[in-house]
Amino acid sequence: MMKEVFYLHRGPGGPARTSGPQVRVHTREPWFTTPENPGSQHQRTLVHHTREPWFTAGLRLLCVVGDCMMKMYEVLFLTMNQSFLYTAVSLTAYSPPGPLNYLFFVLCLLLYGSTLSANVLLMVLILRDPALHKPMYTFLLHLALNGILGSCAVCPKVMESLLSHTPLVSYGGCLLQVLCINVYATCAYALLAVMAYDRYISICRPLQYHSVITPARVTGLLAVAYLVPVGLLSVQVYLTSRLPLCRFAINKLFCDNLAVVKLSCVRSSLIDAYGLLITFCLVVLPFVCVLLSYMKILSVSLKASKDSQRKALSTCAPHLIIFINFSVSILFSVLYNRTSSVSLLGNFLNSTLFVLLPPLFHPLVYGIRTQEIRRSIHRTIPRTCCLLASGQGPLIYPSLRPLRYPSLRPGAPQLP
Repeated sequence: MMKEVFYLHRGPGGPARTSGPQVRVHTREPWFTTPENPGSQHQRTLVHHTREPWFTAGLRLLCVVGDCMMKMYEVLFLTMNQSFLYTAVSLTAYSPPGPLNYLFFVLCLLLYGSTLSANVLLMVLILRDPALHKPMYTFLLHLALNGILGSCAVCPKVMESLLSHTPLVSYGGCLLQVLCINVYATCAYALLAVMAYDRYISICRPLQYHSVITPARVTGLLAVAYLVPVGLLSVQVYLTSRLPLCRFAINKLFCDNLAVVKLSCVRSSLIDAYGLLITFCLVVLPFVCVLLSYMKILSVSLKASKDSQRKALSTCAPHLIIFINFSVSILFSVLYNRTSSVSLLGNFLNSTLFVLLPPLFHPLVYGIRTQEIRRSIHRTIPRTCCLLASGQGPLIYPSLRPLRYPSLRPGAPQLP
């Protein structure tokens, strides 16, 4: 671990001075003093850690993934048939504006706002509280970010179309929505598989946890969970964009890949085979990983004491609840995509089950079932309210503000 050390010397009655360069350090961990020489009362050592936090590496990786998605999308539209880029596609599942549409609009707005608020609150808690700077909560932070992506890919367009007399979407916008929705679903499933692996190491190999789940391993797992789905799905959207169009109406609330493929005049065996490959890589493999992880956890827990079983259950219960909920949502979505004629109510219920409820469900389950997050809420919210009441804005990322050391400022109180 990297450390920077400052030696503070103070002669009898003289001011404190530092030996070596003075450096402002951006760190979340507070400095502390330790005696450099047990026999001397005039020398202290300030030690502070400068290693990059867990979540910082993950956020850097997320920025890289976002840049990759934008570059892939630019390449996609540079190579696709430009005549179809701004072609209007009609969404025929919507009825003309009326009381039912207004009701769905209000429900969608409430769910959308609640989803954003819950996920942003969870992210702020993880970023602010040093007790949550662990691999498990780093993965949870990215799951919350992924949920925001899925909600933003669908809800604004659905709410706009509910109030429109002629709901339309450009073909390019439809393809972008397909890419974002598929990335949301597959990345969430991959992140849940990574979290299951983390729980397996934590319960079955606790003594080796810190040697196995290292910062490099966390970054590598997050890279696989993001880059593999983004790469495979970008190729799928590119293949779909190459198909000629002969129909321009989709009987859904939003675009999905199968509905866009059905707009084509021809049937492509390559796209069908590639779709099966994606399903195996991005759905079957993560499901098998989670299943094997929990089978191993169960076999180890059955041999442990009652107290160990209780701790294992409390650790795995939130993840297991979320995984089952998301798997059921994906199953209903697949069945929904295979149907050709669905009412507006059926379309809205499926959209709610697949896009709106899971991202809202994730932070609520972890906030209710996880003791450390509940403690963080009790610590953070009163402190934030006090800052707001005193006129100081709450710092979402306080490590960006340099620490001020009183002993290094002229005229400040000196160390004893």
